[in-house]
Amino acid sequence: MTKTMGDWRWRALCCHYFFLLWITANGQTRYSIPEELNQGSVVGNLAKDLGLGLSDIFDRKLRVAAEAGKQYFSVDAGKGELVVNDRIDREALCGQSASCVLPLQIVVENPLRSHRIEVEIKDTNDNSPRFLTDEINLKIPESVATGKRFPLESAEDPDVGSNSLKTYSLSRNEHFSLKFKDSKNSKAVPELVLEKPLDRERNALHRLVLTALDGGNPATSGTCNIVISVLDNNDNFPVFTENEYKVSLKENSTKGSFVVKLTATDADEGLNGEVTYLFGARTPENVLTNFEINERTGEMFLKGTLDYESNKSFLIDITAKDKGTPEMEGHCRVQLDVEDINDNAPEIVLTSKPSSVREDAPNGTVVALITARDLDSSENARVALLVPKRYPFTLKASFSNNYELLTSGALDREKFSEYNIEITATDSGSPPLSSKKIIPVSITDVNDNPPVFTQPSYNVYLKENGVPGSILYSVSASDLDFGENAKISYSILDSKVQDVSVSSYVYINSDNGSIYSMHSFDYEKLKVFQIRVQAKDQGSPSLSSNTTVHVFILDQNDNAPAVIYPSSAALGSLSHQRMPRSAKAGHLLTKVTAVDADSGHNAWISYRLAEATDASLFTVNQYTGEVRTKRAVSEQDDSSQRLLIEIKDDGEPIQSSTVTVSVLLEDGLHEPILDLRQKIAEPSQKSGRITLYLIVSLASVSVLSLLTFLILVVKCIRNSRSSGSCCMRRSDCDDYKNPNRNLQIQLNTDGPIKYVEVLGGDMMSQSQSFRSCMSPMSEYSDFTLIKPSSTTDFKEVISVLDASLPDSTWTFESQQVSSLHLLIMSTPKPPLCKCVFSHYYSLSVCLCECVCGKAGVGVCLNITGWEVEAVHQWRCGCTKRSTLSPSSSTVAGGHAMTE
Repeated sequence: MTKTMGDWRWRALCCHYFFLLWITANGQTRYSIPEELNQGSVVGNLAKDLGLGLSDIFDRKLRVAAEAGKQYFSVDAGKGELVVNDRIDREALCGQSASCVLPLQIVVENPLRSHRIEVEIKDTNDNSPRFLTDEINLKIPESVATGKRFPLESAEDPDVGSNSLKTYSLSRNEHFSLKFKDSKNSKAVPELVLEKPLDRERNALHRLVLTALDGGNPATSGTCNIVISVLDNNDNFPVFTENEYKVSLKENSTKGSFVVKLTATDADEGLNGEVTYLFGARTPENVLTNFEINERTGEMFLKGTLDYESNKSFLIDITAKDKGTPEMEGHCRVQLDVEDINDNAPEIVLTSKPSSVREDAPNGTVVALITARDLDSSENARVALLVPKRYPFTLKASFSNNYELLTSGALDREKFSEYNIEITATDSGSPPLSSKKIIPVSITDVNDNPPVFTQPSYNVYLKENGVPGSILYSVSASDLDFGENAKISYSILDSKVQDVSVSSYVYINSDNGSIYSMHSFDYEKLKVFQIRVQAKDQGSPSLSSNTTVHVFILDQNDNAPAVIYPSSAALGSLSHQRMPRSAKAGHLLTKVTAVDADSGHNAWISYRLAEATDASLFTVNQYTGEVRTKRAVSEQDDSSQRLLIEIKDDGEPIQSSTVTVSVLLEDGLHEPILDLRQKIAEPSQKSGRITLYLIVSLASVSVLSLLTFLILVVKCIRNSRSSGSCCMRRSDCDDYKNPNRNLQIQLNTDGPIKYVEVLGGDMMSQSQSFRSCMSPMSEYSDFTLIKPSSTTDFKEVISVLDASLPDSTWTFESQQVSSLHLLIMSTPKPPLCKCVFSHYYSLSVCLCECVCGKAGVGVCLNITGWEVEAVHQWRCGCTKRSTLSPSSSTVAGGHAMTE
């Protein structure tokens, strides 16, 4: 019969043990609790003991790391207390071990850390001593002498310490007493001792009660009935050579392996001395499954398979019986220890789920917590973890078989966004066993890469007169980062175009980088401009990069040629000319001059006689616009001729304009035809006075021209040691025409090219261009315009040019315009002059090297004579020598390029 504990005793024990013991030893926290606590019982305030605040419980995810098997404890997320999660049976966990300690791994994140704590499970007297059977049957011959001992079955008590089995007691009787024999496992074995001879005839059956008591408070007990049958004489019982045999066997032993040979002898003779062997009556099932014994020889063999991890040892009771009547028995015990072999590979367990790591994480950042386990023992259970060197991670041992996975090198998400870390666990057995586990670790992005444009700069060619709102170009940038760090927005940086913000001309789609025009562009007003585009990501802090978009406006043929001569404000495109009837073939009637505001092919002008009163009388030069007679005038020709001249450009589509020339044929007309822009000649009755005025004027002009020429000659002689001065000589000039009266000069740019465009000028002139040649000793590349003999004031133009002198090649455009003469001021040297001949109207220019600080310039510009002007207001570079030659000129359709 087994005594049970009352409710009041259970409550008393709970009150006795339900106090918290925690100590910190060697940096390790330990709690002590009794077994069998109810679910939800508080073990201790874990958050407080680890130095965590209440907010840290949730923010840092305080928790008990998952373990294999049952999860006996958990953390109260509200209070941070360690509570019992499941029933704890000390005997099931630790068996009869004197100490029962459960190690726990506590994990917190942000940053990832692990703490080891221990919970000691205290034993409570929750188990009574218990016999395997309720009744023990003994057969004892009546002839057995007093003092004979008969071993009895021991009771079992799973409790430990003072709660374990303490002693035995025997019910009162006159024949037997109870004594104890110490065994090698420190357990007292009860023995029945015969104190008084038995007499079968008087009492053939004896009934006794054996009671086992533990040391608990209060003590509990268990009982077993002993039934003794008194037999007739078989005086001797079998005796084993040893009371306890101790053997060991490797767990990988094969079935049928020999275990031990048991030997028992019986002093009797015949059947009374013949011994047979068998397992004890109360042998556990796991012994009967794994072992067998030869009844005759007493040899024990392995019947099943051994597993050290399941059963480390077996305690086997063996009985030897003789064949006498009554049977006599002898008893012994076999202690079989299973030897561990390295048959279990180590196991890698993730204590915490690997956390993602920022790519800028410093070395030593905890990524994951890892536990290594090996079911073997001793050296076979010693495990080492290894991470290949190719990974920027390492392992650090924290405590027994627990490791932290740490960063050990630079991380770059753009190269590796995720690592599959292969960890190898190897034990110390012979031969060693190993296992591998892949741990994925993702790398989170940090905004460490700025956007990068596909090109450092872009060139865009845009036709003028485009539709407002049309797309100009799409720039594109990419970012190696991820997510928000890679989202790019585009914007235009503020800059000026012709003193107006560039944002007034274009705008950009911030999402895709498409640039749109806000209005139509006019090549004649704007030829090139720049857009500074910025690409910025959405990271924190954001990163950006810039690029430049060069926009070149392409000319379209949107301007018709404009007639400059012959025309007048009063008569519009109608011109009146007079011609003598004595004119021969090739006589120059007039010259039509037109300009086109476009450029390139769009500005190439051709002339054509569209209609004429007599098409056989006149012809128009296709390129110069000169109107000449094709034949001599005859008496039959009408005195009034009408010519319709068409001027066309070379663009697509072609633009054109017309001018009408009315020709009056007169007899005896020898005077030069005057421009109708001047006043119509006085009546014939005043011709004498006019002739007089003309003679006086021509004489005056001739005298002035001669004086000026002499002054220039003297000046050239005086400055013979200087360079860059300029004079004119008459020897190479003839057929000189009217000077330029209406020059317009514009400073323009076309991308990296800067140029001066000259508009207007002499109606009868040809375009000129000259190559400038600099000496290697030159320090300046200033360009200066020679002032023509004209009423036009170029001071403002020259000041503009001086303020923005170029540092690269300039292009001069002259649309059927002459009278532009370029002088490059040079370093002071002895006079070295060179005359240059202007090929069309016999204009001669003399260029001299300049004296530092003074520039000499001479220009011949007059129909009737020489007009000489000395120009000194322009600076002299004093560092360069230049020459000007017609051979360096390149004229194409009214456009000249100066290199």
